[in-house]
Amino acid sequence: MKVLFASTLALLVFAGAARAEDAPAGDAAKGEVVFKKCMACHAIGPGAKTKVGPPLNGIVGAKWAHFEGYPYSQDIKDGAAAGKVWDVATLDNYVTNPKVLAPKGKMAFPGLKDAGDRADLIAFLSQFDAEGNKK
Repeated sequence: MKVLFASTLALLVFAGAARAEDAPAGDAAKGEVVFKKCMACHAIGPGAKTKVGPPLNGIVGAKWAHFEGYPYSQDIKDGAAAGKVWDVATLDNYVTNPKVLAPKGKMAFPGLKDAGDRADLIAFLSQFDAEGNKK
């Protein structure tokens, strides 16, 4: 009985940790302000078009290189071929310093060093589905 209880408890803790990792912890309203740093190259929302970078509709949870027709760098294409996904942790890592995940990537942005800004930005991005509508 103790083993069953311990196993069940461990499973619940693990499942809760997985859900917490998938959910952005930031403030979406603050993230909208942070997104202004991204707007020169990216668009989001209904009707978002390609700029220097691809639109970011539905980016949280999307596969790498998911936006059809955008000429992604080889680093990002290789990540897509490997089945990588833009989950919260990966986006946080990428937005901290894009050259860590994609050393030969096109993104010239130096990154967001403040963890709060990154969490807020990801919370903002997570509101949008693939069509750019707020969920």
